[in-house]
Amino acid sequence: MHQQEIRLKPGTLWTSLKKTTELALKSGALKSIPTELEIFEKDGIKFVIRILENINRKNADKAKKDQEATKTGKEFNPFLPYEEDLFVTDISNTHVCILNKFNVVDYHLLIITRAFEPQESLLTLEDLTAVWACLAEFNGLVFYNGGKLAGASQPHKHLQIVPFTEIDIPISPLLKTAKLENDLGTIPEFPFLHAFTTLKMGESAEVTLEKYHTLLRTVGIKPLENNMQSGAYNLLFTREWMLIVPRKQEEFEKISVNSLGFAGALLVKNQQQMQLLKNINPINLLNNVAFPRQQN
Repeated sequence: MHQQEIRLKPGTLWTSLKKTTELALKSGALKSIPTELEIFEKDGIKFVIRILENINRKNADKAKKDQEATKTGKEFNPFLPYEEDLFVTDISNTHVCILNKFNVVDYHLLIITRAFEPQESLLTLEDLTAVWACLAEFNGLVFYNGGKLAGASQPHKHLQIVPFTEIDIPISPLLKTAKLENDLGTIPEFPFLHAFTTLKMGESAEVTLEKYHTLLRTVGIKPLENNMQSGAYNLLFTREWMLIVPRKQEEFEKISVNSLGFAGALLVKNQQQMQLLKNINPINLLNNVAFPRQQN
């Protein structure tokens, strides 16, 4: 994809995002899930832990869709077609931007492919071109849950972006200690297998794609036929860095983890899970859903 194929008009995304959010709240299309937030500091990380106060709303909606899918024999896809009230803007010939229907964080966006692509497929040049178009509009944390074991809840390919600055991301202090060689390395405080690299605002999507594939190779994830991945993983990146973590399981002690968990932001269902997470230690939770790091 070339830059001239970007449909997003520069300087319009944030305005469109706020307007769509306001209208979607009024229409009921956007169903924000209230949370109770607590900061838990451990091992040099100020983990942000949210208790979902009304997860039943999302679960009830999913159960209804599953029931419909059973009747029709066709798997429900919320992105084909997507709800018009959640539509924010066109990004490119291949991607559009919509609101996350059940958001926990304000202005949580989904970058979805217009045509169906599986969530277990590797990211493409078109995916990364669309992401950079959004990051040029506002500073945010982009993440991709590569497969069910990585916390993906929908089979249709979608990246996600939440408007964070670097200081809002709990793991940011640890990134400064990253051991890099030729812009590739690891974070000493992470006991699990991962790979880390730096990015530069304004670099081409081609360069970012090359770095992404370098990270995949570093952690042993290979491209299979039809660009499918050989294993599940979480990917996080901002204007400044990219982090990949291979996954072996979706949850530990019934506490689910997606990409945001590796940014230091976790969700629990109730106060009992909150206490359990504190007892486990969040970094140990992450270690249990990821692969052990090989010691040099």
